Amino acid sequence: MGKLVRDRIPEIIEASGRIALVRQLTDSEFERALRLKLIEEATEAGEASESELVTELADVLEVFLALASAHGLTLESIEVARKKKESERGSFSKRLFLE
Repeated sequence: MGKLVRDRIPEIIEASGRIALVRQLTDSEFERALRLKLIEEATEAGEASESELVTELADVLEVFLALASAHGLTLESIEVARKKKESERGSFSKRLFLE
């Protein structure tokens, strides 16, 4: 398959009678794989039905937290950056669409 998977996926694959070939990524490989996984999960969230949205957003959040941790970032530091950007550029509360 060639993609980053959650820690228990190999166990789940093997419980179904199949063989899971895995290797542990280096730091740089992991960081790149997380960025690709974030795009994958964000795309799935963007295409999700109303009933699927909560689980797809949970996947986005899981990858987001892993990527932040891989870079030594805390939720607090990210929230500070978010608030700064909100102060400078606003949020999305007005639902504005630039034509």
